[in-house]
Amino acid sequence: MVDDVPLRTAVHTVWSLYLAKHRDVAAADTRRCLLERHLQRRWEVHVSDAEELTGFGIAYLERLPEDEC
Repeated sequence: MVDDVPLRTAVHTVWSLYLAKHRDVAAADTRRCLLERHLQRRWEVHVSDAEELTGFGIAYLERLPEDEC
């Protein structure tokens, strides 16, 4: 069984930070799904450290175009 705790931790941390910074974004916004898929791909290529995944997630959401969602 694969330990996906670092992945889940990173998604939760990044999404919490994003919501705190962008108060107009709903918790169920489609960007969370995009973030999860992005970090899942990173995690699958052996980025297993939660801190590194968090950095990738923050960078990803910051460069995501508003009209992408």
